[in-house]
Amino acid sequence: MALNLNATPTESNTVKINAAFEFSSIDPSRSGYVFTRMQVLETLLNVDEKGALTAGLASDWEILEQGKRWRLTLRDDVVFHNDTPMTAASVVAALNIAKEKPGAWQGVPVQAIKAVSDHQIDIELTQAYQPLGAILANYASSILAPEAYGQDNVATQLIGTGPFSAYEVTVPHRLVVEKFDQYWGQKAQIEYARYLTGHRAEARVLQARSGQADIVFGLDPAALPTLKRLPNLEVVRSDLPRTLVVKVNAGQAFLSPVEARQALSYALNRQGIAMAVLRSPESATAQILPPYMSDWYVANSDMSQDLEKANALLAGLGWQKNSDGWLEKDGQVFEIDMITYADRPELTTVATAIQDQWKQVGVKLNVNITNSSAIPAGHADDSLDTALIARNYGSIASPLGTLIKDMGQAKGGDWGTMNWSNSYVQSTLTELLSEADASVFTQKAQRIAQAIYDEKPLIPVAYYVQQTAVNKRLEGFRFDPYERSFFLNELTWVK
Repeated sequence: MALNLNATPTESNTVKINAAFEFSSIDPSRSGYVFTRMQVLETLLNVDEKGALTAGLASDWEILEQGKRWRLTLRDDVVFHNDTPMTAASVVAALNIAKEKPGAWQGVPVQAIKAVSDHQIDIELTQAYQPLGAILANYASSILAPEAYGQDNVATQLIGTGPFSAYEVTVPHRLVVEKFDQYWGQKAQIEYARYLTGHRAEARVLQARSGQADIVFGLDPAALPTLKRLPNLEVVRSDLPRTLVVKVNAGQAFLSPVEARQALSYALNRQGIAMAVLRSPESATAQILPPYMSDWYVANSDMSQDLEKANALLAGLGWQKNSDGWLEKDGQVFEIDMITYADRPELTTVATAIQDQWKQVGVKLNVNITNSSAIPAGHADDSLDTALIARNYGSIASPLGTLIKDMGQAKGGDWGTMNWSNSYVQSTLTELLSEADASVFTQKAQRIAQAIYDEKPLIPVAYYVQQTAVNKRLEGFRFDPYERSFFLNELTWVK
């Protein structure tokens, strides 16, 4: 690796980035999202702003044998950060390690991954698998040098191919990278970049205001008016395929009837939440996926609050308000719990708003702010009633890959449905994995989207909007809606 032995990171030569989420490991299967965003690690395929696959470390790819064989042509002259060349053999080795790890590759019907020439590899499948391209673009499929892995194929060093190499790695909070002069693509202009995690939203806001950070992701919407007035900052608003949804335990006695879930949806004032809490009135929605994911978006839907309909549905189930204003039936009060987490500051405020809105129809909601790990734990032991989550439907660029994990079985998924059984949805999601006809795919996806909208196993509230503060000493910032890259190699200092 070509190093300037006299150079070290300083305030003037380092882009300082702050965000909410820490990294628990350097293994890409667990925390690769940080290392792809910081452009240390790269994948064979990339994704553009509309979710379409583009070239990455593979310059070309073709789908053969009715989808059962993918052939990828590798770029020439790609060098790892330890100065060794990327070869077909090293790519095959990295993918074979990746496919054995939990996460994105689970359920992919891989028969073999092998090199067919010095610059081509084949991925052979036992059956066609439509989301494979999106899996190859996921951070879990990052290509590391063979020397990066230790015992049991766990990554012990960050040796990738990106425009930046690892300079300092301090799990779980701090990563410093330096530009890699032998990069195959657009070389970086900035010397260093530093990623620092901080869970407290107010601390991130202060760092943006003071200049202690140059790029701050995940701003508290309440702080936006003040930040927008500062002459040294630009606040960038970006849409992304992440949705605030209420995860509902459809097996819980009060929530099991579809009419109860529909009533809770009608009781929401989504526009009020989007405007007053999220400061983004156009983000309100009653669907889990945005309009630009058109296969999965229902054209005719209603997101308006209708307390009359909500009350009628609940009365139809036998619920009546008692003297305290709470719904009661057979001596039981309609009382449920909601858990959410503070990593995203707006979740707490939105949960409080939902608590107040459901109170208007007589539903008593207890809100518990805890760690995000409590949600999969509550799913596993069946103790969860509801949870307010910010679900990323773009972590795998094809939403099918996420949806099948979230609702492909009756139990559902940690961040998806819970105890909701719809045999059409579950069987059709599996069918779509091998569906090659685009029109048939759309038709089936629409029916699935309609079932989710009608039966409300998840109750959407608003599309997530990323608010980012960028110091005006930088030029060239752009946001990746799929959160795969910070595009640091496109940044320059303002002269």
